[in-house]
Order: sequence, then C-alpha cells, then structure tokens
Amino acid sequence: MEVITTHVNADFDCVGSMVAAKMLYPDALLVFSGAQEKGVRDFFQKGLHPELSFARIKDIDLSTITRLIVVDCQHSSRLAKFGELAKAGGVELHIYDHHPTSSGDLNAVGGVIRPCGSTTTILGTILMERGIEVTSSQATLMMLGIHEDTGNLTFPSTTAEDYAVASWLLERGAQLNEVADSIGRELTAEQVSLLNTLLTSLKTSSLKGVDVSVAHASVDRYVGDIAQLAHMIRDMENLQVLFLVVGMQDRVFVIARSRIPEVRVGEILKEFGGGGHATAASATVRGLTLIQVLEQLETVLRKRVDPIRVARNIMSSPVKTLPPDCTIEQARERLVRYNVSAMPVVSGGEVVGIISRKTVEKALYHNLNGVPISDYMHSEFYVAAPDTPISEIQNYMVGGDSRLVPVLSDKKLLGVITRTDLLRYSLGSEAIYDLSRDAIQVKNREVEALMRKALPKRSVQILHDLGNTGDILDLAVYAVGGFVRDLLLGQENADVDVTVDGDGILFAETFAASHGCRVKSHEKFGTAVIVFPDGFKIDVASTRLEYYVSPGALPTVERSSLKMDLYRRDFTVNTLAISLNAPSFGKLIDYFGAYRDLQAKVIRVLHNLSFVEDPTRVFRAIRFEQRLGFKIAKHTEDLIKTAVKMDFLVKLGGRRLLSELVQILKEKEPINGICRMASLGLLRFIHPGLELTPELQGTLEEVRYVVSWFDLLYLERPYERWAVYFLALCERLTQEQFLDTCTRLAVSEHYRERLAEMRRQGDELVGPMERKLARGEQVENSEIYFTLRGLPVEILLYQMAKSGSSEVKRCISLYFTKLHGTRPLLKGEDLKQLGVKPGPLFREVLDVVLSARLNGKVSSKEDETALVRNLLS
Repeated sequence: MEVITTHVNADFDCVGSMVAAKMLYPDALLVFSGAQEKGVRDFFQKGLHPELSFARIKDIDLSTITRLIVVDCQHSSRLAKFGELAKAGGVELHIYDHHPTSSGDLNAVGGVIRPCGSTTTILGTILMERGIEVTSSQATLMMLGIHEDTGNLTFPSTTAEDYAVASWLLERGAQLNEVADSIGRELTAEQVSLLNTLLTSLKTSSLKGVDVSVAHASVDRYVGDIAQLAHMIRDMENLQVLFLVVGMQDRVFVIARSRIPEVRVGEILKEFGGGGHATAASATVRGLTLIQVLEQLETVLRKRVDPIRVARNIMSSPVKTLPPDCTIEQARERLVRYNVSAMPVVSGGEVVGIISRKTVEKALYHNLNGVPISDYMHSEFYVAAPDTPISEIQNYMVGGDSRLVPVLSDKKLLGVITRTDLLRYSLGSEAIYDLSRDAIQVKNREVEALMRKALPKRSVQILHDLGNTGDILDLAVYAVGGFVRDLLLGQENADVDVTVDGDGILFAETFAASHGCRVKSHEKFGTAVIVFPDGFKIDVASTRLEYYVSPGALPTVERSSLKMDLYRRDFTVNTLAISLNAPSFGKLIDYFGAYRDLQAKVIRVLHNLSFVEDPTRVFRAIRFEQRLGFKIAKHTEDLIKTAVKMDFLVKLGGRRLLSELVQILKEKEPINGICRMASLGLLRFIHPGLELTPELQGTLEEVRYVVSWFDLLYLERPYERWAVYFLALCERLTQEQFLDTCTRLAVSEHYRERLAEMRRQGDELVGPMERKLARGEQVENSEIYFTLRGLPVEILLYQMAKSGSSEVKRCISLYFTKLHGTRPLLKGEDLKQLGVKPGPLFREVLDVVLSARLNGKVSSKEDETALVRNLLS
C-alpha cells in the first residue's frame, strides 16, 4: 500500500502538495496525519471539491504500508503515527519539501528537497516537466498552496519557479477568486483578540546592531493561523525581524519572520526542534512554559544573530589604482589586465577620482586615446568609512548607478566595494552557498567536524597552529585549493596549501621559529615552504593575482586580495578556501560557485579566456575530470575546442606540455585521459602523427593489465609507470618521429637518448626471441635471462603489452617472477681457489655457471664447483 501524507495542522501548501503528489503516485491513498488548520477545515466544509477523497488514519493498517510519500515535512515528530513508521525504516520513504534538508530527522530514498517558496511548486515543476495535465479543480488547489506559502507571491522566499508554476496553473484554469476567498479571509474574534495582545507586548531591542522584535501572549484555547498574524504585525510595524511566542494549552508556538541576512530564523528555531527558511520558520515546544521559551529565545538570539556588517567586512583589498596623468589607452590596458570595471585615481596618496571602463570605452570610441584620465574621471563620488553600514552603501550604489565605492580612513585608501561585493554579501556566499539556491549551507562547526573526522589529529592541530600564528601577526590565513576540494569530497589529500593575506614569507618564518621547522623562501613570488623535522611540508603563498602578456606565456605575478588570488586559479572547484584564524576557524569561502560545481560534479573554468591565457589548463581539465569522476561543463568544453581550433597549444612550451602529459599518464586510469585527449583533438600537439586507433587502444589496454599485474607482484623494483604508457602511446611512431616527439616535449637530451635507445633495444632483443618462439623452437631460461637482463622495467612491461605472443608474455613474466635476481652460489674467491685467474675468464665462467643454474642443471654449490672443474679440465 502507498500513502501520501503531511504534517499535523496541515495548511493549504500541504493540501496542494498532496493533490500534486497523487498525480505522481496514482495508486496512493491521501491521508492526513492529524488535524488541519482552521482555514483548511473551513474550505473543505464548503464542499467545493467533492472529488477529493481522503482516507482516515484510524482506518489504515500501518503494517500494510510499503511506501510513504511525505510532503512539506521532514520531521517524524510532526507526522504522528506515520512519523514512528517512517523513523523505524520499515517503509520506502519519499519526501517532497521546500525547507532546508537539515530541518528534519528523516532520511528519504526518493523525492525532492530543495529551497523555493512552496512544496506545491516543487511538485508542480515535476508535473510540468513530465507533461502531466491537471484539471481546473486540481490547478486551483495547487494555486492555493503556492499563494499561501509565498504570501500571494510576495514573501522574500518566493522564487521565479513559484511564479512559473503559478502561471502554468493559471493557464490550466486555476480559479483566483476561490484562492482569494480562501486565503484572504477575515480574522476571527479569537485572532483579533490575540493580535491585540501581541501588539501590546511587542518589544524591539537592538542586538549586535540588529533590531529584533519579540511579541508574546498566552491563551486558554487553540487559535489557528498564527502565521497570518505574524505577517500582519511585521507589515503594520515595518519590522526587520519578528518572533511571535504564543502559549496555547500544553505547548508553546513560535513563529518567526526575517527580512535581513544577519538573522536566519530557520537555524534559530532549529534549536527549539522546529525549522524552516532563513526568512520564515516555526516551532512547537512542549514541556516548557512561555517564560522559559522566552528566556531560551533570548539566549539563542545572542548566540545566533550575526552583527550588522560594515564596509570593512566586505571590501576588497589591496586596491589597484591609477595616477591622474595615465592616458585613456593605458587605463583600458590596466582595467582589462585586472578584469575590473572601475578603478580609483590616486594622486599624492589621496583618492581624487574614479575612472570606469564604460567611460574609457566611450573615450576610445571618440579617439581620445592619449588624453589623461583626469579630464574624464568622476571627481565627485561617495566615500565610505570602514564602519559605514553596508545598507547605506547599497542604497547609494543602487540609487546612484555607481560601480565602485572607495573605503577611506583619514584619507588613506583601505579598500573598495564593488557591485559584485554587494551581490555576494546579499547571497551569503562567504559561506558555502549554491548561487542557484539548490545547495545547503555548511557552518564553521560542521567543516571543523569534517576536518577532525577526515584528517589525522596532528594535521588538525597544525591547521589551528597556523591560524594562531596569523592571529599573532594580524594576518588572515586560509587553507586553499585542492586540499579544501578533496576534504569536501571525502578524498585523501595530505598536500596543504596555505594563502596569507599579507607577507607570506614573514608568516612562514614566524611559524617555523616557534615550531622547530625550517623555511625555504622565494622572494620573487612571495612564497615559502615550511619543512617540519619529519619532512612534512606546507606550501605558503601571499595572496596574489596573475596576468598573461600573451597566450601561453608564463604569468606575471602581483600582490592582491584573497578574492583575486582565488580568481587566478584554473577551475571553480579549486577556488574554495577555509579560514584558519581562531575567531573564524572552519569558515568556508566560495566566491565563484565552487560548491555548486562540486555538487553537480562538473569542471568549469572561471572566465572565457582561461585557455587562451594558459593552454595547459586544457590538460588539467581532463586530468581533474578523470580523477574526480566529474564531467567538463559544456561551455568549458566548447572553449577547449576553440583553443584547439585556434592552435593556442602550439605556443605552449614543451616542458609545460610534458609536465601535464606525465600527470595524466600517472593517474589511476590514464587510458580514460588519453581517450579524452583524442576526442578533443589534443594528441596532434604531442606529435602530428599520433592517432588513437583501435590497435593503439588495444595496446594501451594491455599496458593497463600488465602494469596492474606487475604492481601486484610487490617486487619493489622502481619504475616510471607513466613511461610505459608513453612508450605505448608512441608505438606507431618511427624512431625518428619518436625523437621528434621527445624534442617537442623538451625531454632532457640524456633521457631522450636513453628512451630512444631503450625502445630500439627492446625491439632488437625481444623481436628475435618472439620469432623463435613463433617457429615452435625451445627457448631456455638462460636465453630469456641474458636477453632481458639489460632492459629496464619500463621497456620490459611495454614489450610484454605490445607483443601479441602469449609465449613472449610468459617469458617476460618468468623473468620477473623467477629468473631476475638469480645468482651463482660460487663467488670470486671460490673461483680463485679452483685455479681460475682473475680477468675476463671470471665473467665467462660465472655466466656458464649461472646458465646451468637457470636451466636447472645445477642446484647446489657442490654442483657448481664440479661444473667449474669440468670446464677447467
């Protein structure tokens, strides 16, 4: 049996969601888990939709339920008997809900949970996508759910998706007059009385610069739809944050609404066993009095409310500036180089104006290339102080169409605030946050818990110590890059990269001095390596940016802010940072939607010229795609194809190309990377003659099998695994073409000649043995040994994979497993005692003895001694 249900005190969003779910699960019964809100009860008493059929929970045999579909709820305590059933795990549980996934204790195997204005919207979207038509009656019931939970599409939690589904329902006959009659109902006498009591008790206090309003009341009987009163009070009094605390009979109801990001009411009411959105939430508290709940609420608010943010909290620093005598042409070059829309103009240490890219482009259109920017800069501009509230700056930038606000202290430029800074602040993207609103926010304490779970205790302590050193020096310190990415993905990565917003070398030296480490520093790049006594290393860098003078050139490095430091990286998934300073330890910073891409499992570049500036990123995209099991985003793949078509990779230095190729061939499954390179047309940049044919792919598959087999032998014979794949990749190239390839890749002359010689020797030595075996002739162990003993492991494995003869494979396998390392028991002193004079004869005699041992003709030292005596006689 399948059952569709929702939480007790069901509202119209519950009803609309249940109606929509019934169309997805046509065989399921509709069953309320408990009572309904008064508005819903009154609606059903009108008898407007007689086709709706609800079963009663007391008529249901719970033991026969195999699948439970829950809408608008994730918490077992709000589902009455169905909650016990869902918590026990004996049924297949599907959940559809628009509250955050952290708002409940149930784990579903199906359904959809993501933020939007109403749960009805989520189910309505599914119906739209699947092309399932709805009747006018069904459309009206669903429209009721959307309008109630979005405040007639006006609440801050309302999304474009809510409007889209509402439009779709209207086209299918939803009756808005019925919606208005049901939702726009007048207050009852009990509600009017409660509203008056709440308004009388309403008190607004300033907490960390935030105005928080609390109203409370106690009534003898149950009064429904307190949420409607919360909206009325908030709008009547124009409140930023409102908490209604109402005691009714044996429980206390808490309703919360917030219009500002500093107060996320869903998280606050989670402390009371409730939940909801950042802007709207509720909780039902049992076992506490009204006074106890009010006292606990004050404690939680003091802990949970974020302080009002000011300019210094979001400004970008250090700032790139221009002098007044800079020409329009020079200004454009600088604006493009640093990818900014505006820059302050500074003279004598003071900001005298602001020049925007828009102004520069227009000036260039009018052929004013050589005119100084002082003639056309904005000389009247708004200035913020470090403590200026962000709301004030936001009002100016939106109303005045300004792109940049300088932040000054005693006329000294400390930083700037851009429109992008304001947008990120409003979206809360300093924590992990999905810009498409599908992601879950991750709190500092959760990231720290993840560290303690995934990292050794020593590593966690080192991260704390790094942050403490930053606190001493008043420097912001962050763990960045692949370490953070792999931590979130649950993958092991012991390579810790640290970025310091300031002097990274000073930071490294200070840390090393207090922790018994040594430091290797590179003044030119502002980087250092902290080396611990046991050899453990941490890379430290100052925050910096990079720009490229020409495609494929090495970057020019300059000091910059953390945001610009992360922006210079290759892909979004590598732009996450974790704060290590004590006050904010574990805070995740995501400027570029990295967490969104980690969830979606895509590799995405940060800007469209990424592969033009650094073509090696093409190979890194493939490497990360294969290593992480991700997919290169479509637009990013299109940019790769453009870079290939424009031959930007031809300008790439051979050494850099070799480095990226080796990294791909070192991956766990390099064949996937090679196939991806071939599909994108990249093999020709290694050598024009390289092509992934079915024969070559077969050889590569044999290499995979051979190296896996060799690694399982645990022979402790070191070899370069990537070189075996490289030799196989170049299988079809002539010796001359192979040398050309090594030259193109800037392989050192010594190693290039060695590789070519190994390749030639392998063919010359193994080839005759292969032909002999093909003729059915016997090949003794000694012949195998003396044929193969001079060849490196890489060539032997390559020849083993390359050969189509199972007998050749057997011979090489025998050499590795039994013959290699075989030695005569007789030593040089033994030969002297037997009368053998030192010289070339020594080697000849020992080789004869070794051949006899390999072929099983001698097995002891006495046998070898007898053999030598026979030879000498």
